[in-house]
Amino acid sequence: MFLENKVNKQKSAGWIEVICGSMFSGKTEELIRRLKRAKFAKQKVEIFKPQVDTRYSEEEVVSHDANSITSTPVPSSSNILLLANDVEVVGIDEAQFFDDNLPEVCNQLANSGVRVIVAGLDMDFKGRPFGPMPHLLAIAEYVTKVHAICMKTGKLANYSHRVTQGDKLVQLGEKESYEPLSRDAYIEALNLEKNLTPNLNPSKAS
Repeated sequence: MFLENKVNKQKSAGWIEVICGSMFSGKTEELIRRLKRAKFAKQKVEIFKPQVDTRYSEEEVVSHDANSITSTPVPSSSNILLLANDVEVVGIDEAQFFDDNLPEVCNQLANSGVRVIVAGLDMDFKGRPFGPMPHLLAIAEYVTKVHAICMKTGKLANYSHRVTQGDKLVQLGEKESYEPLSRDAYIEALNLEKNLTPNLNPSKAS
């Protein structure tokens, strides 16, 4: 993608690109590819990720395939506005972990002429819209949904199924914690888990 030659020409407005999908779908890989293209074109690029994401590196955006690019970890989306000075392109990874103010931050950057590229999970492990991602998808000019391959059926996967115990929404993990599943496989996995869950309050036999 595609529009690099129009960045910040004649002080026109920028735009927002969102890359979304399940775990292991190549979101970060695509984000890194676009940012490296911008850097190669000698555009001024800043990259941010949430401070909570320390799985591979504390100061780099790293894909599951070990491709990486230097980034700045920030505790909240408001810090991005403070640090993104005199830039043409801003990249944001793991957007689902940011606070709800991230869409407004992205809008302000785009309105000031910045190309904003955001990557994140569109659904959590329960299949629900994740964090600020729905709002970002609504305001973006360009949306790319990437897919993993289902480990059970071989179909396109758009669900991130958690295979470890725990109901905590933010739980960092890799292949040992999550698996990409198609709709059919995800429904089957949920039904299996439901059947395996012990009844903690069984009704008393009369």
